[in-house]
Amino acid sequence: MANSDGKTYGILIDYEFCTGCHSCEVACKKELDLPEGQYGIKLTEVGPWQIDDDRWEWVYMPVITKQCNMCEDRVAMGKLPSCVHHCQAWCMYYGPVEELAKKMTGKSRMSLITPKQ
Repeated sequence: MANSDGKTYGILIDYEFCTGCHSCEVACKKELDLPEGQYGIKLTEVGPWQIDDDRWEWVYMPVITKQCNMCEDRVAMGKLPSCVHHCQAWCMYYGPVEELAKKMTGKSRMSLITPKQ
């Protein structure tokens, strides 16, 4: 989705700092008034898997679905998408794709989502 400035905007998620709190999921569901079983962003359970003899890893990763419209009504009013605004870990960002891509330099646990054109 190109903004009035002609730039394409997207959402960046830094999985390194996501705590799996579900705040983005709840905020999105409420903002879009989605029925039970439908999500604009959904925390997906990954794991458990064994790291070594004594440690296991088990995480929840936010995944943006096709129902996400990047809160186009909120954004048109100058607000952040609901998921980004309510992120408790401050690990979600909204902005021009070119700027968000720069944040990814040297990092491996990030995801940049852009709207379908």
